[in-house]
Amino acid sequence: MTTTQLEASPQSGPSQLGARWLGGGFTAFEVWAPEATRVELVLDGGVRTMQPGVRGYHRLLAEDVRPGDTYRYRLHREDGTYVDRADPASRFQPEGVHGPSAVDDPEGFVWTDRGFTAGPLHEQVLYELHVGTFSPAGTFDGAIDQLPHLLELGVTAIELMPVWQFPGGRNWGYDGVLQYAVQDTYGGPEGLRRLVDAAHDVGIAVILDVVYNHIGPEGNPLGDFGPYFTDLHATPWGDGLNADGPGSDEVRRYVVEHAVSFVRDLHLDGFRLDAVHGIIDQSATHLLEEIATAVHAQGERMGRAVHLIAESDLCDARLMRPPAAGGYGLDAQWADEFHHAIHVALTGEQDAYYADHAGLADLVPQLRDRFLHAGRYSAFRDRTVGRPARDLPYDRFVACVQNHDQVGNRMMGERLSELVDTEGLKLAAAALLTSPFVPMLFMGEEHADPAPFPYFVSHTEPELVEAVQKGRAAEFADFAWQGETPDPQAETTFASAKLEVSLAKGSGRHGALFDLYRQLIAVRTEVPLLHRPDAPDPVTASVPGHEAISLHRRDGDEAVVVAINADDRPVEVVVPDAVGPWQVRIATADERFDGPGRAGEPTEDGGVLRLLVAPRSVVLLVRDVTEVAA
Repeated sequence: MTTTQLEASPQSGPSQLGARWLGGGFTAFEVWAPEATRVELVLDGGVRTMQPGVRGYHRLLAEDVRPGDTYRYRLHREDGTYVDRADPASRFQPEGVHGPSAVDDPEGFVWTDRGFTAGPLHEQVLYELHVGTFSPAGTFDGAIDQLPHLLELGVTAIELMPVWQFPGGRNWGYDGVLQYAVQDTYGGPEGLRRLVDAAHDVGIAVILDVVYNHIGPEGNPLGDFGPYFTDLHATPWGDGLNADGPGSDEVRRYVVEHAVSFVRDLHLDGFRLDAVHGIIDQSATHLLEEIATAVHAQGERMGRAVHLIAESDLCDARLMRPPAAGGYGLDAQWADEFHHAIHVALTGEQDAYYADHAGLADLVPQLRDRFLHAGRYSAFRDRTVGRPARDLPYDRFVACVQNHDQVGNRMMGERLSELVDTEGLKLAAAALLTSPFVPMLFMGEEHADPAPFPYFVSHTEPELVEAVQKGRAAEFADFAWQGETPDPQAETTFASAKLEVSLAKGSGRHGALFDLYRQLIAVRTEVPLLHRPDAPDPVTASVPGHEAISLHRRDGDEAVVVAINADDRPVEVVVPDAVGPWQVRIATADERFDGPGRAGEPTEDGGVLRLLVAPRSVVLLVRDVTEVAA
């Protein structure tokens, strides 16, 4: 068994982090470990010394190391001690976060998705899912079994909650510690490739939620290698990412290469970037811009569209503006304020951040400015937040009426289906899927799945388990009247979140709601004016004295009207300058959706449209262009 050392020079620079199978019995290893005096590669067959290079990199070309072989890095310290750690850029941890890393072979997978590319964002209907609870198996292969359900529903892209390696087998994914490694209990990198390939085969894109603002607490090896994090930038989850301090060039490379490699090696169609407001970077080129530039370039090399969607509470369009205009070049961001408006209208809740929201009336300024908080004072934050972004099209914003945060951060993890009646659920669905924003569903909402989505973990360190349990209980101490906070560590808490997708085929509430979602998505596709980014902004108005609004979007002979009534009584919606004739394409109160029936039919007099809208319902009207032409 022989070892050849890789050459390292400032001119050649680093090649690829982690273990890279080259074929012919050779694997190249590369790790950044500036804190170590010496780095050794620990294999089943012995220990091999790696060659130090510039700026703290260590490399080795090892013979007789093949895909599936396991390894660790041995980091020697100045005091003569050493520790063995998993590879920070490990692609696979077959024994979990505390076990050794394994060599992956991305070239060994036979892809069948040649020619597939995700469509533009305005044509997308996203579906957020958690791999562990989406299917009985709780694996990537289990998710493949559910693709026919998603295909029938009409979604065009699935957004996976984080799948990087986390402790144990139960976790939301935001406690992951090895970004490059795909969770072993889900099926590892090969399982994710099978899911992506199968989804592409039926025309569904795959977007992955990634976390670049923090690392989980258990099994985190990064601090032993180098200054990946800094206490100069604190986050709610611990020290912030070192994006702009000493050693940050290599930290930035670690993050950027992760995103590029997942597009290249796993054929992902984009990323949802978790809580980017937690990435503090005072560099001339922000890390987000560097990520966007690199990922988009990789997509171009592969002939694929790759979408980057940020989660941010800053209400700042800088995220999506091009670098030439001082922006970061991301494609879109979550628009949580849409959710808050619908939630307050249906539930009346106004605690915590809901205190800043007034219900459906919020949608009027939000549709105008893209953000509700567009230079507006927030009582919850006690400061002015955001700025308008009227120049950006609606497809730069992803809206929802449920997601993992809004459901799972409740004490009991109850879904909207546990908080409002069926008519309210139908209203939420129609308001979302007729809005000009890019819609995102949360798994199970399409059939009012009764499963909650509580917070769950499976840590193995007793002190950490106790801290999580006590922290969760303390967080909801004022809500003791609701019952006992679910134990995050208990397997029963995780099991309670498993979906019952078969309910979508049933009768009553579940089947009727699924049919409504399916038809709403179909109509959204059939009526481009509902989602076209180049169409004029809708004229939006509240109905005085009522929890009701109207949206009127018109472009030439084409026009649509959406009337939303969240009141418990019928409300007349009046839309001026709305010349018909009009067709009712969807009325959520119709008997076909197990509703009580419409309150009235549309009438028009002198270009003024009048419509009596049933309680807690939505009516979508489309101008009959064929009659206009005749």
